[in-house]
Amino acid sequence: MIHPSYNDLMQVVNRGVEEGEAPLVNSRYSIVLATAKRARQIINGSKTSVEPKCNKPLSIAVQEVYEGKVTILPDDYVELEEEMLEEAAESEEMDEEISAEENAEAAVAE
Repeated sequence: MIHPSYNDLMQVVNRGVEEGEAPLVNSRYSIVLATAKRARQIINGSKTSVEPKCNKPLSIAVQEVYEGKVTILPDDYVELEEEMLEEAAESEEMDEEISAEENAEAAVAE
């Protein structure tokens, strides 16, 4: 048997959700996806936020979720964050283009 159980993990993740709001996680599938994503981050070198009881990345990810050390964000939050990052990158590119144009104009004026 897996400890903690899927139900225990779902209760921990949904603990902060107020009544009437949709739970962050409402299926085993969602828990599996979230812990697998965190395990991939650990494999890729992300620091762990718990003292691991085991050296397996998935076990560490489950432990982090169960202890509330990592947060599962709703899909719309992740999408919003990605949009904001794209907009920031576009803004930075535009700033670089403007700066390059200003430098070219200053070089011509000299």
